[in-house]
Amino acid sequence: MKYQNSHSPRFEELAVVLPEYITHPELRQMAQRVQQAMFQNSVADCRTDSQKLERQGEIGRVKAILDHLITTPNADAAVLVLITNEPQPKILLTRRAAHLSSHAGEVSFAGGKHDAGDGNNVVTALREACEETALPPSKAQIIGQLPTQISKKGLEVRPIVALVEPPVTYVPELGEIARIFWGDFEKIITEPTCDYVLPYTMGGQTVHIKTPCWRVDGEVVWGLTGKILASLLEVGFDRQIEWYYQPVEAHCQLADNE
Repeated sequence: MKYQNSHSPRFEELAVVLPEYITHPELRQMAQRVQQAMFQNSVADCRTDSQKLERQGEIGRVKAILDHLITTPNADAAVLVLITNEPQPKILLTRRAAHLSSHAGEVSFAGGKHDAGDGNNVVTALREACEETALPPSKAQIIGQLPTQISKKGLEVRPIVALVEPPVTYVPELGEIARIFWGDFEKIITEPTCDYVLPYTMGGQTVHIKTPCWRVDGEVVWGLTGKILASLLEVGFDRQIEWYYQPVEAHCQLADNE
C-alpha cells in the first residue's frame, strides 16, 4: 500500500511493510512490535488496538498504519532508523561533519529539521536521508515510528523505522556528513552497552560525565542517537537500558574511554 504525498512531489509515495513479509526473525519481531506499539500508545484517540487491526486484513492494516503516520503531529525534526533487510541486517549510521554548529562530529541517524513543505514526519526523515546519504526515498519500506526524544537543544525528534533492500549506493553529503557507516544489528540488540566519559561545560565549569554508549566500527554511539537505539530495543525486544548522565572524577576519563 502506498500513500500519495501532495506536499512534496519529490517524495510521491510512501510504502509500508507488514511483518509477515519479513523473513528475518528479529526484524519480523521488531516490525510487529513497533506497529503494535504505535496504536497501543494512542488507543484512547483512535480506538484501534492490535486485535482490531488484525481483523482489517492486509489492506486495512496498511491503511491504518499510513493514516496514523501521516496524521501524527509534526515534530521539530525526524530521523530515519534504516535497517537492511538481509540475512545479516545492518543499521545505517553517520558521523556529522566537524564544522557544524549542532552535534558536530557526533554519530547520528540520517535526518534533520522538519520543513513546512514536508507534510509529515515520514517525509521529513526521507527527505533528509536523501539529502545526506543519497538514499532514494522509494527504496525505504516504512515499518512505523518510535516515541519522540528530546535533543540537548530541546528539539522534539521523531524516529521513523524503515527497512531497505540491498544493494543501494550511499554517498555522504560532505557539507553535513563526514562518514556513513554500518552497525551489526544483531550485535546491537544483544550486546551490553559500555560507559563513555566526556567533558561537559556548564556555568563556566567543566565536569566529566559518564553515559551509556555502543562502540560501532570505531565510532561511539551515545546521546540522542543512543537513546533512540535504546527505545528501539525496548519497543522491539523488551530490552530495558538505563540511560544516565553521571558525573565522574576526571582521572577516570582515560580508563573508561579505552
